[in-house]
Amino acid sequence: MTKFLYWIVEVISNIHTFIMKINDSYEYEFTDKELHFIIIGLLGIALIFIIYPIFKYLAKRNHILTLTGIYVFTLIVVITFAIEIGQKITHTGNMEFADVLFGITGFVSMYLCLAVFIGIFKLIVKLLKKDKEKE
Repeated sequence: MTKFLYWIVEVISNIHTFIMKINDSYEYEFTDKELHFIIIGLLGIALIFIIYPIFKYLAKRNHILTLTGIYVFTLIVVITFAIEIGQKITHTGNMEFADVLFGITGFVSMYLCLAVFIGIFKLIVKLLKKDKEKE
């Protein structure tokens, strides 16, 4: 887990250094805070252009559970990483990437069970409605 986090930090640091080199070479003189404002803002907008059509497609087809699952999955990833980082900082446990993977796998497994259960329930309701219509 620690190696993975250090790798992420190194990648982000390399991107930061590259952006700072561009900033310095063209003499834009943006501060670090201004660059964070610009880069994270642009990243967020880019993600909206990617995610919005997917969510719109799912919403039109009444896949609200799928949308909710995607949102909760994102929260679970953030929460599990926060727990592991908290364990590292407070020394209340071992920070392990495997814990993150097992936590995420637990959510995905239980989500799939829920989705199957809801699918079966909807199928039964649909079949019962058809049966009543025939009478």
